[in-house]
Amino acid sequence: MQYLRPSHKKQPLSTLWDKKAQKNGLKNTVYSVCGNEYTGEWQNNKKHGKGTQVWKKAGAIYDGEWKCGMRDGYGTYSIRNPLSNEYTRKYCGEWRNGKKHGFGTFLYNCSEVYEGEWSEDTRCGWGRMYYANGDIYEGEWWKDKSHGKGIIRCANGNWYEGSWRDGNKNGYGKFFYSDKGQLYEGFWLDGTAKCGTLADFGRSEASRPPKYQIPQLQLVDIQIVLTEAQSAFKDHMIAATQE
Repeated sequence: MQYLRPSHKKQPLSTLWDKKAQKNGLKNTVYSVCGNEYTGEWQNNKKHGKGTQVWKKAGAIYDGEWKCGMRDGYGTYSIRNPLSNEYTRKYCGEWRNGKKHGFGTFLYNCSEVYEGEWSEDTRCGWGRMYYANGDIYEGEWWKDKSHGKGIIRCANGNWYEGSWRDGNKNGYGKFFYSDKGQLYEGFWLDGTAKCGTLADFGRSEASRPPKYQIPQLQLVDIQIVLTEAQSAFKDHMIAATQE
């Protein structure tokens, strides 16, 4: 039985041209069939080094470092505004294997920005997130959610510092009500306070202090409390026998 050698005619012409071109080093702009273009360095027919890729149909540009045909190193990714037809930076930072990886800044919209660490295109590690409502979270992340130790500063001046899990307050933490001049300290579960203490904190500087002031409590030695109670009870019994 004879085996036929695969025919090169089955391969796209662009593939054959790339093989023949053997692009290496710095080249002028190379255009693809779909209208995309790349200007920069090559190695073995793959984008490698510094270069700029323009995706015409998607309206996006990447300008930065490449490795074996993938975005790898430091680079900036921008998208085109359909109204102004101008490019706006979307992400600026480190990449690995074509994904955001390392430290970088991502612009979700004009009022929401994340700056911090990434892993496989997700927020992971330390980072700071600016939200549209004015809140700011700074702390640890895991798989695009606040997870670990972190602080969130609310737009109204209140803030929470403590443990997080899956994007919610979970574990031990403190919530400072600066507008009321109070501090809650205790345990949280899925964003809800479950068990803790509430005390006055900066009440004199608060903008909306509550009507009633929380009395200041002080922990004392149990044995001292018992001795004083026994002494008072004894005095009471002596006074009762003398009447």
